[in-house]
Amino acid sequence: MRCQMTNIMMLPAMAKLRFYCIFLLYILIKCESASVDTISSDIRFKNVDRTIDISTQLVRITSKLTLENTGSTPVKNFLIAVESSAKNNVAFAGAKDSNNKDLRVVETTVKGYEYAKFWRVDLKEAVNSGATPQVTVTIVLSKALLPYPTAITQQEDQLVKYIGNLYTYSPYYITSQKTSVILSSKSVESFTKVKPFSQQDGAIQYGPYPNVKPFSEKELAIHYKNNSPFLTVTRVERLIEVSHWGNIAVEEVIEIEHTGAKLKGPFSRYDYQQDHHSGPASVRSYKTLLPASASDVYYRDTNGNISTSNMKVKKDSVELDLRPRYPLFGGWRTHYTLGYNVPSYEYLYQSGNDYLLKMRVIDHIFDDMQVDEVVTKIILPEGSTGVKVNLPYPVTRLPDSLHYTYLDTKGRPVISFTKKNIVENHIEDFQLRYTFPRLLMLQEPLLVVGFLYALFLCVIIYVRLDFSIHKAEHPHKD
Repeated sequence: MRCQMTNIMMLPAMAKLRFYCIFLLYILIKCESASVDTISSDIRFKNVDRTIDISTQLVRITSKLTLENTGSTPVKNFLIAVESSAKNNVAFAGAKDSNNKDLRVVETTVKGYEYAKFWRVDLKEAVNSGATPQVTVTIVLSKALLPYPTAITQQEDQLVKYIGNLYTYSPYYITSQKTSVILSSKSVESFTKVKPFSQQDGAIQYGPYPNVKPFSEKELAIHYKNNSPFLTVTRVERLIEVSHWGNIAVEEVIEIEHTGAKLKGPFSRYDYQQDHHSGPASVRSYKTLLPASASDVYYRDTNGNISTSNMKVKKDSVELDLRPRYPLFGGWRTHYTLGYNVPSYEYLYQSGNDYLLKMRVIDHIFDDMQVDEVVTKIILPEGSTGVKVNLPYPVTRLPDSLHYTYLDTKGRPVISFTKKNIVENHIEDFQLRYTFPRLLMLQEPLLVVGFLYALFLCVIIYVRLDFSIHKAEHPHKD
């Protein structure tokens, strides 16, 4: 009796201890995942050669950095940063070494600098004291170019304004830096003039500027003509349906908006067709690239098939010249459905009952695309289990669901995930692993055979039954 009472009293204590251990483990995991770094005083940038490309609707900042380790211990990583005014526009951040190989870039934080955005770049080899390796860092900003004025007539050119930082925003001391700004035209209304600078052939050169302190900021403003297509894909719903019978069907529902300067005044279709220089900021058509093995391509909207598109089969891709039913001016929208089929042997790999699917998270919609949100759904064959998804960058995983179609009994598993602020640099493959017993391949044929057998059996029984009320009278022989 005494032992029983002791066990009863010990149960709550053991439960509490177990809870505390789980909670402590959770806190440790969270602290591990929340990356916090410090700024090393041993690192400096000996030289920074920065290029700001604002010739399209995106801002691409490419910086060739020459690192220098002034300390005595080897350095395995360094930090890159973006100022607070631009951190919400960052769509992509990447780095490559001098051999043009990708380096691991991880978003991180620095205590005391919560207003800025940081990434840690892990080097493949540690930098010894006095060494000066070169690294190329690329940062892509979306929606960083603002139309100014915000509304134009059908005949006017589009003027945009870029506001950035004249200096490289860096947590380290920079010995020397220079900046080259690439424009879309030679027509420049105004730009920041800080000596030394020069302007020629649609480009503005700044620097070199010596001895730039960490986190230096000075406004760089450029007002210029930019008639490039300012198209924003507000949403893409990408559906991938996997079949073990040799085919993978892909369908995309795409919503597009022209986010450039809005159209002021009426639109004249006659002037637009007669004068090719009319509507210089409008979008008549754009090119979409599909996989080289794509077939059975269709392009339609709510009104039906759009026949004004052209398809060209190339060696490494299928090029679609998509022409909406009407030209797109600032503030105008369109949406359509694009679908195609690809053979499964190019994307689906098998080892026994284990399968591996490798496909793109998103396709190339048009050059210099910016996508607000993409939702990718993968429909697997019925009976698939043990699903594991490996993605090239962080995404938001959506709850799994079921999809029912013909000859389904339990439903097909649907794996979904979403990501916002997508650019061309995000066109990468995801990997999805799952298990599918090969015997289940017989399920659909057996269902068809069973249905036909039952149908014929019912017909045979029906023919042999006699539903007449009176029996037929047979003549008697004398």
